[in-house]
Order: sequence, then C-alpha cells, then structure tokens
Amino acid sequence: MGILASAAASGSAGVVMVVYIVLIIAFIYFMMIRPQKKEQKRMAAMVSSMEIGDSVLTNSGFYGIIIDITDDTIIVEFGNNKNCRIPMQKTAVAQVEKANAGE
Repeated sequence: MGILASAAASGSAGVVMVVYIVLIIAFIYFMMIRPQKKEQKRMAAMVSSMEIGDSVLTNSGFYGIIIDITDDTIIVEFGNNKNCRIPMQKTAVAQVEKANAGE
C-alpha cells in the first residue's frame, strides 16, 4: 500500500509542475510578447499613415514637418529655417500629428 501512495504523490507533483510551467509561459506571453506585438502593429500603422505636411516628433526629440516621402525614408524640415531639411528613416519617428487635425 505504501508504494502505491508514494507513486500517486509523485504523479500529482508532476502534474503540479506542469501546471506551473504552463502558468509561467502564459505569464511571459501576456506580459512581454503580446504587448510588444501590439506596439509593432501600432508603429507600422503610424508609419504607413504618414503624409506630406504632417508634424512629427523624432526619437531624438526634434519636431519637424514632413516635406517628402519615399519608400523607407522621409525628409523632415526643422524650425523656421527652410534650409534645415534632414532625410531620415520612417522608423525614427516617434509620433505623428496630422496636418488637418486643427481644421
């Protein structure tokens, strides 16, 4: 009888261990992987919706206006000086404010 009881106890310990592993994997998915994928989708939507004339905030903290868009780069004009135009990757944009948002 003692052998059967110890076998049943070790079997339930194995089930508990499997449940803990499943809970840890689920925790990692919902706390790390899923939010990262949502952020990637948000960034892709923002990059695809950029238009000429939109005001942008770059990752480096500069505000500017988009004056030209190509496949993977944009040209941004900074400040009142019309000669300060810098090409940069679309992924370097942190935030976009639409040009017609104030209308």
